[in-house]
Amino acid sequence: METIVKFFVKLFVKSCVKFRVSFPFANLLFAGPVPAARVGFMLAGQARCALSAAESTMTQKSFEVDPDTGLIHPARQAPSPNRDARPGSRKPSLIVLHGISLPPGQYGGGDIERLFTNRLEWDAHPYYRQIRGLEVSSHLLIRRDGALVQFVPFSERAWHAGESTFRGVRRCNDYSIGIELEGVDETPYDDRQYPVLVAVLKALFRACPGLGARDLAAHSDVAPGRKTDPGPAFDWLRLYDGLAAS
Repeated sequence: METIVKFFVKLFVKSCVKFRVSFPFANLLFAGPVPAARVGFMLAGQARCALSAAESTMTQKSFEVDPDTGLIHPARQAPSPNRDARPGSRKPSLIVLHGISLPPGQYGGGDIERLFTNRLEWDAHPYYRQIRGLEVSSHLLIRRDGALVQFVPFSERAWHAGESTFRGVRRCNDYSIGIELEGVDETPYDDRQYPVLVAVLKALFRACPGLGARDLAAHSDVAPGRKTDPGPAFDWLRLYDGLAAS
C-alpha cells in the first residue's frame, strides 16, 4: 500500500511540475528548488483546514518597513555591532528563518539579545563555554510571545547564516534577511509567533520588490548538514496559509 501511495504522489508532483498545474501552494513549491521533505509535508497537509477565525484576525497585525532607514515598525530596536555593509549594495533576495533559544530550551530570558549585542556573560551557563567569543546577529527576533526585536537594518548585512549556499549562490548573508524565532527544533513554536511572522514577511514583500514567498528558506536549507533549525516543529504549511490569506 505504501509503495502505491508513493507512486501516485510522485506522479502527481511530476504532473504539476510539467504542466504547472495550479493547486494550493503549487506556485510556492515549483518556482525554485525546495527540499523534498518540505514538498512531502506540504502535499500531506493539503487536507488541513483554513486558519481559524481567531488566527485570521490575529494576522491582521501590520508592520511597515521604512525604506530610508531599513527599520521595521513597530518593533523594539536593539542595535547590534555585528553587522556591515552588503557587498555592492546588494538588495535582499532571500529570507532565512532560524530557531534559537538561550540557554538551549529555555525561553523568555535576555540572553539572545545579549548574544547579538556582544553582552553575553560566557560563564553564566555551561553551554556558553562552547560558543565563547561568537559574534553573530540577525535582522529580527520574534519572541515566544510575539514581541518583535530588530538588531540590524535590512539594508545592512547581519551575521546569521554563516557558510551557506542557496540555489547555487554562496554567502547567503550578502543577499539575505535573517529572522530568528525563539524556539527549538523539536518543540512546537508558539501560536503567537506565526501571525507576527506572517505580518513581518508581508511588510518585507511590500518593501522589497521581487521578494516573495518563493524566496523563503530554513537555515537548514542553506547550510545542510551543519544546521537543523528551525527544525521539524516549525509549521511551514501554517506559514504559507497565513501568507495566502488576504
